[in-house]
Amino acid sequence: MIMKYLQKLGSSLMLPVAVLPAAAILMGIGYWIDPTGWGAESPLAAFLIKAGASIIDNIPILFAVGVALGMSKQKDGSAALSGLVAYLVTTTLLSSGTVALLQGVDVTAVDPAFGKIGNAFVGIISGIIASMMFNRFSHVKLHDALAFFSGKRLVPIMTAAAMLVVSAVLFFVWPVIYTGLVSFGEAISELGAVGAGLYGFFNRLLIPTGLHHALNSVFWFDVAGINDIGNFWASKGTKGVTGMYQAGFFPVMMFGLPAAALAMYHTAKTAKKKQVASLMLAAGFASFFTGVTEPIEFAFMFLAPMLYLVHAVLTGLSLAIAATFHWTAGFGFSAGLVDFVLSLKIPIANQPYMLLLQGLVFAVIYYFLFRFIITKFNLMTPGREEDTDEEDEDGAVNLSKDDKFAVLAAKIYEGLGGSANVTSIDNCATRLRLEVKDIKAVDQKKIKATGVPGIKVIGPQNIQVIVGTSVQFVADEMTKLSKRK
Repeated sequence: MIMKYLQKLGSSLMLPVAVLPAAAILMGIGYWIDPTGWGAESPLAAFLIKAGASIIDNIPILFAVGVALGMSKQKDGSAALSGLVAYLVTTTLLSSGTVALLQGVDVTAVDPAFGKIGNAFVGIISGIIASMMFNRFSHVKLHDALAFFSGKRLVPIMTAAAMLVVSAVLFFVWPVIYTGLVSFGEAISELGAVGAGLYGFFNRLLIPTGLHHALNSVFWFDVAGINDIGNFWASKGTKGVTGMYQAGFFPVMMFGLPAAALAMYHTAKTAKKKQVASLMLAAGFASFFTGVTEPIEFAFMFLAPMLYLVHAVLTGLSLAIAATFHWTAGFGFSAGLVDFVLSLKIPIANQPYMLLLQGLVFAVIYYFLFRFIITKFNLMTPGREEDTDEEDEDGAVNLSKDDKFAVLAAKIYEGLGGSANVTSIDNCATRLRLEVKDIKAVDQKKIKATGVPGIKVIGPQNIQVIVGTSVQFVADEMTKLSKRK
């Protein structure tokens, strides 16, 4: 049950995740043009960096909207709006300025944890809460005096109320967790190469929660006197040591994760390879070129948690190996090709080319290990949704009319029993996922007569119709039919 829920969550993240590679590439090119000024020295660089940052910097908002939309039963716009409302309520109530007012202190005295409240974890939680409120209240009818606020208009209101409770909990819990991680980071910083490995492991493991920022502040900046990024680019410290908390990320981001993307493509089902290829190609290139890994990581983070744990272990191993052999390089943006090339000019960099060799080895490890684990445990990575029916190679339904989607939708809808029987319309990459009042009222022969590749009855009230990659358009037309009742 939990795995099924996580897989649905992972599927909901696909829409916002698909936007990220383009943004990452824009920022990478801009930073390459102006590696020190971040756009201050070049209008073109500034244009590209800001264009990409408009998306990358707002990943939590994209997740809040995307998860709310994907996890709601009817994929309605009011669910997406509620996701945004949920995120805004929490991040506003727990912002440093608001917390200062609540505590009656100066903003400089506020716990630094609240400065990192706008993270992916809060975005995902906001989306989940919003979807729950939509599924629960979107059909509630209030008294005539309050009828205007009934149904879908009630959802954002109830979402805001729910997030007041969530915010109250986070007000006490978030600083404790954040501070604890900072203390933990300071402790493992004394362990040399082993500490670097532990840092790499927990850095990846904490990505979904946004708490990796707490660890990063310890090792990358001057919280505990390490300041690895600042010292590396200033070429201060000890050659072969300064940069040890950055170097091990290059083999993973430039080679390991792109190889993992290739493994996920190769293990995807034939009918879904084209869709998976477009996502993984863009995500893999973004990771290699810019070091932005979210498009790949969030593609399997919730769909296959076991695989993400393996990724965290490999990241820790990579940092430990680089630190052991004193191979160092640094980054100002992230551990991609752009920063690797730029860091070659820094005198304190030590044998950075060895990181490329390490990266090639890790590419092989990532590819074969990911491929083995995915197939061995039948993990639900992109393109491997739980189904057993055979689908057409091209996943397409051949209809010649211009309004083929509307015609197909009407015929399937009629076969399902129409508005009198259909209660919910949803879709995945190639299938209509439908809920009906009575499965016996469904005319499967009439549906199969449309030429769809197949039908799968899931239970007494659930049925799936395999359409192909055009399924979204058919689902949209069916939704229009359902609203005419």
